[in-house]
Amino acid sequence: MAFPAFFDLAPRITVRDPLAALLGASDDGLLVYGYADAVRLAGHSCPTVAGAFLMARAALRALYPGAPAERGGVSVRMGAPEQEGTTGVVAQVLTLITGAASANGFHGIGGRFVRQGLLRYGTADEAPGVRFQRRDTGQAVRVELDLSHVPSPPGLRERMAKALAPSATAEQRRAFGALWQDRVRRLLLDHANDPAVVRVAALA
Repeated sequence: MAFPAFFDLAPRITVRDPLAALLGASDDGLLVYGYADAVRLAGHSCPTVAGAFLMARAALRALYPGAPAERGGVSVRMGAPEQEGTTGVVAQVLTLITGAASANGFHGIGGRFVRQGLLRYGTADEAPGVRFQRRDTGQAVRVELDLSHVPSPPGLRERMAKALAPSATAEQRRAFGALWQDRVRRLLLDHANDPAVVRVAALA
C-alpha cells in the first residue's frame, strides 16, 4: 500500500497527551499526527478530511502559540447537528487530534484525563464553524473552512461518472483518483496557512 507522496509533505501536528505519558504510550507524552493518520481513520482522503485536519491545526496553534497543545485539554463545539452533511466526518478527525470525544469517549482515571463529553454537536441554527476552547484558561477560537478558494479541477465530475460506471477501466479509475487528490494536495500544501481558506477568529 502506498499513499500519494504529498501526504508526507503536508503539515504535521504535535500535541502533548498526559494520558499517553502516564500509561507509557509515549515517554514524553508527545504525539505527532500526519495527514495519513486522518486518512487511516476516515478510510479515504478528500477535501473534508484534509480541511478538518487543517482546522484542528489552526485552532491548536492559536490556542497554544509556540508550544504543543495539550491533547484532552480542549473542548470542541461543532457548528451543526451530528447527522448534517460532513459534520460527523469532521468531528472524527477533530477527536483524533484533540482527544475531545462525544458521549462514547474515555471516562478517565481517578477523575482525570476525561475525554467523554468534550465534543458536542450544535443545532441547526448554530453559528458556522467549529468552536475550540481551552479547558484551563477558557480561551476560545472559532475556525471556519472556505473551500471555494481551492476549486475542483476541470473535468472532475465527468471523470467521476466514468470511474463509477460498471464498465470503468482500471486506468479510468486511476485517472479519477489522481485528479481527485490534486485538490487535496493543493489544499494541504498551498493553503494550509491561508487565512482565506482556514479562518480563525478569537472569541471573547
